[in-house]
Parts: sequence; C-alpha cells; structure tokens
Amino acid sequence: MNPLAEALNATIERENGHVFAMLSTLGKAIYFPKEGILSQSAEAKAKAKKYNATIGIAIENGQPMHLKVIQDTLSAYNPKDLYEYAPPAGKPELRTAWRSKMLKENPSLANKNYGNPVVTNALTHGLSIVADLFADAGDAVIIPNKNWENYELTFGIRRGAVMVEYPLYNSENRFNAQGLREALLAQKDKGKAIVVLNFPNNPTGYTPGAEEGQEIVAALNDAAEAGINVVAVTDDAYFGLFFEGSMHESLFGQLAGLHPRVLPIKVDGATKEEYVWGFRVGFITYAAASDAMLSALEQKTLGIIRATISSGPHPSQTFVLKALQAPEFEAQKEEKFAIMKARANRVKDLLDSGRFGNVWSYYPFNSGYFMCLKLNNVEAETVRTRLLEEYQIGTIALGQSDLRVAFSCIEEENLEELFDTIYKAVQDVTVASK
Repeated sequence: MNPLAEALNATIERENGHVFAMLSTLGKAIYFPKEGILSQSAEAKAKAKKYNATIGIAIENGQPMHLKVIQDTLSAYNPKDLYEYAPPAGKPELRTAWRSKMLKENPSLANKNYGNPVVTNALTHGLSIVADLFADAGDAVIIPNKNWENYELTFGIRRGAVMVEYPLYNSENRFNAQGLREALLAQKDKGKAIVVLNFPNNPTGYTPGAEEGQEIVAALNDAAEAGINVVAVTDDAYFGLFFEGSMHESLFGQLAGLHPRVLPIKVDGATKEEYVWGFRVGFITYAAASDAMLSALEQKTLGIIRATISSGPHPSQTFVLKALQAPEFEAQKEEKFAIMKARANRVKDLLDSGRFGNVWSYYPFNSGYFMCLKLNNVEAETVRTRLLEEYQIGTIALGQSDLRVAFSCIEEENLEELFDTIYKAVQDVTVASK
C-alpha cells in the first residue's frame, strides 16, 4: 500500500477506529498524491514568477489561451476564472461561500465540527465518491422503497453493495422511522450499514416533520449503540424547497457529533437548489470530531476525484460563485421558490377537490420537485404509455402502481389540464381492460 494511504489510514484509525472500519478496500487504498504533477504545479504557481512550465495549459499574453468565439460569449468573466484547471477540491472561494450558505440555512450546524465542502461534478458524483470510499461487495445500503433508481447503479452495480429497502411511509402516512430502525438493526452481524436519507424525497416529494426527524436520528443512534458503524448520507439534492410544515434543515446538522459510530456525510449542490442543472456543481461535506479526521477524509476524497475526473469544470464553479455573491441572489431565489410552492399547492388543491373520484390516491408530499400518484386499478406503465402516445404527455411509471409527476416543469396554469388528462388516460385504460 502507498505510504500516503497508510498515513491517512493511521490518522483515521487513531482519531476514530469505527470510521476506519467503515472504509471500503478502495477507501483504505486511495490517497491524494503529494509528490506529482499537481503538487509541483501548485508550488510553481506560488513561486515561479518568471516562467511556469509545469501544468498542461497554454498561456498567451499573460492569460490562459482561448478562442475569441468562446470568450465573446463569456466576456463578463476574466479568462483566469474560466480556462485554467480548477483545483481538485474545487474553487476555494466557492467552497468558502457554500460553507457559509450551509451554516446560514442550517443553524443546527452552529458549534458543530464539519469540514469545508469539496466540489463534486454534481450530486451523482458526490454519491459515487461515497460509494467508492465506503461500499464494498455485500455491504448494506439502506434506502426507502420509494427511491431514486440511481442508488442501485451507484452503490449496487458499481460497488456490489446490497440494497436494503424499508417502506417510506408507516400506517399513518408519516415517515417510517421504525422501518428504518429495523433495517439498520438487521445489519448487526455485518457491523456496518450505509444509510441514504434523501429529503425532499425523489420520487414522492416528501420531507419529514421535526418530530419525524428526531425519530430518524434516534434510529441511527440506536443502531450505533447496538455496535453498528453507520455511514449516514444526507442526499440533499432538493434542499430548501420546503413548502409546508416539515423540517427546513438537513439532518446533517443533527447527525454531526451524534455518536462515534455515525459518520455524517452531506451531499448537496447548486444543481437544483439554484436551478442550474447543466452546470454540474455539487458538494460533499463530512462531519467528524477532529480536524485531523476531516483532513484525512478530504485527502481520500481528493484521491477519488484525481483518479476519476481530475477536477470539476471551472466555468460553472465561477458562475455559481458569482451568483452566490450577487446582492440580488436571495430575492431572485425567493421569487423562484414562490413559483414552485404555488405549483405544489395547486397540485394538492386539484387532488383534494374530489373531481377524480377514487381512481387514485397520492402519497404525502410537501416539498421538492415531484409528487407520486398511487393508481388503484390500473398499471402505471400502461397509463404512462397511454399518456405519451395518445396525449403527448410524459410521466414516470414506478413499479406496479406509482406514477411520478414532476410539477416543477409544468406552469401553474397548465396543471389542471395535466391532471385532467392523466385522469382521462386512466379511464381510457380502465375501459380498454374490460
């Protein structure tokens, strides 16, 4: 094993042996090179004032070389903020700005020990880093039965982990904390579990309330007390889009410092929070008791980044940073939030109006981009196909009965027609099946 990896492992094991035990085989082996092109280039950037012939970019007239046809469309930005490689951990100013934003939006993080966010190539990349560092073949990844299908690819197919599902809702249509607890405690023989907490949930648009959040934290604490090492991942892709009485913070704040056997990892990003899906700017943040642990985890994270994408795109990091620093940022974001909330409320009004009879029910939703219908007597895939082929309307069929509708991409004035048409498609399919 490389001496740098051994040194990082020694630090992690010294600071918290439970976290060391959570690392995958790859997680133990990975490291960020201290002596190589990147480190030598960084040293040269600081000291080579005359000529810097280290890294693979081209310089012209004292600036990164660029094509005028590209720079003309980006003339508001300095070429050095666009064309150079961003550091593997991301643009330093952006990391600082995102950390400040995280603390402002999550007051529960006050006085907690957590690291500086590392920039990822959006949310999926952040989750992939978690999988690489902590998931080995056979490890349990605990998720609700209403989940984003990419978890299976990221943790299961890529890393060989076993997906363990529990019902998202209990009999009272609240978050099923008891189901989570049972799924966790069932891993006692393995001694390890990776838990993904995705709120607002994709596909249902559900975020637990404050009391439910406390129940989730208690479930993870109970598992830790039972001797299970828990990698607790908060997938906060849709963070901030909380429309009703639910938690308005990430559980990351409550999990930070919870128990030595619980490692909280926050994966979030500008992707959906700031409506910049194509920019692919995300973040991964760790909470741990010591700065030495945080530094070692960051170095291993940078090792994964270096070995896969090398570094994230610089232009989109610059764009997001400029937005976060803009005086108009908060007001513009609030304006978009109001539009999204109005759409969610309109959907709920329509569904509660009684106009659709008993052809479906819907899963509780209060946040995010989506909601899910539960079709009563027809298959979701049949309805999805009917909507697409007959009415040119796209929805997502999930399993036998669930139909996901992204109200985020439908103007409020068109929602009534959308659900009327879904209802008509259900009637069409019902008639055809008789």
